[in-house]
Amino acid sequence: MSLDKLKAEELYYYMVLGRKFEYAAKEHYMTGEISGFLHLDIGQEALSVAAMKAFDHGDVFTTYREHVMAIARGIEPKAVMAELFGRKTGVSEGRGGSMHLFDPTHFFYGGDAIVGGHIPNAVGCAYARKYQKSEHGVMAVFGDGATNGGAFFESLNIASAWKLPVLFLCENNGWAIGTDIDRVAPFHEQHKKAKPYMPTMEVDGMDAAAVYDAVKEARRYIEEGHGPIFVEAYTCRYEGHSMSDAAAYRSPQEMQICKAKDPIERMKGFLKELFGVDDDYLEKVEEKAQKAVDEAVEYASASPEPDVTELYDHVFCKECANVQ
Repeated sequence: MSLDKLKAEELYYYMVLGRKFEYAAKEHYMTGEISGFLHLDIGQEALSVAAMKAFDHGDVFTTYREHVMAIARGIEPKAVMAELFGRKTGVSEGRGGSMHLFDPTHFFYGGDAIVGGHIPNAVGCAYARKYQKSEHGVMAVFGDGATNGGAFFESLNIASAWKLPVLFLCENNGWAIGTDIDRVAPFHEQHKKAKPYMPTMEVDGMDAAAVYDAVKEARRYIEEGHGPIFVEAYTCRYEGHSMSDAAAYRSPQEMQICKAKDPIERMKGFLKELFGVDDDYLEKVEEKAQKAVDEAVEYASASPEPDVTELYDHVFCKECANVQ
């Protein structure tokens, strides 16, 4: 295990922050201040935070369940919440909402709305990084459902044939939107699809320390020029696919098993047993995270909406010769 006390405390804080952020997003969606689609990450914080912190250099492409990943990557919670509120001060200036958080200053090209649509983009970016002789690689995060798409296999093939520096990270929560992955794939372990193309790894996605080590090892592999690698993290989301999904297809027994593996509680126990942190410290972390979320909501609520005159900004190239 490569986690020291400082890094373990950092992971724990961002996991707590992420969950509180998602609860606040859910609350303000219910009151109508957030609209459109909202995909919550509650239950998957270990994977979202630890993967971002382990892959701290390089480009990241993610799915639309990316609020916690964006914050862990270093994007301010205020800017993320303002984007959810559709405000001018949001990370995408109110144009993207929950599904399209995008910040090139943090090398975060997240929130692709098409299932698996960002995977070819990540491979293209990895080709560019190799062409530039960059020391950094690319990580593409996607769900188990994306592994049934044609673009997924095309991406594996090209990345493998050209030995591109890309880490394919599959967050397997068992549900491709509302479809049990075992109904639409011949096996539950989706890394088996990648085995003919590249090395693969499996990790408990509810264990932040294990995810951190696995992603760090995989990142080192691609940066050393060995080509792509596939990591599958088995995890569990507590909410439905989105706020419009009541998740009636999941049994109470399944949810009980999921929540018994709660990643935040596991990390809390890890900190206590291995590093001797006390309840006073844990309480202060909770207070700090709640304060950050409260400030993010206040900031988003007070921020202006984009002006209608800006509707076509960033759509057409105003400086291009063919623009009248």
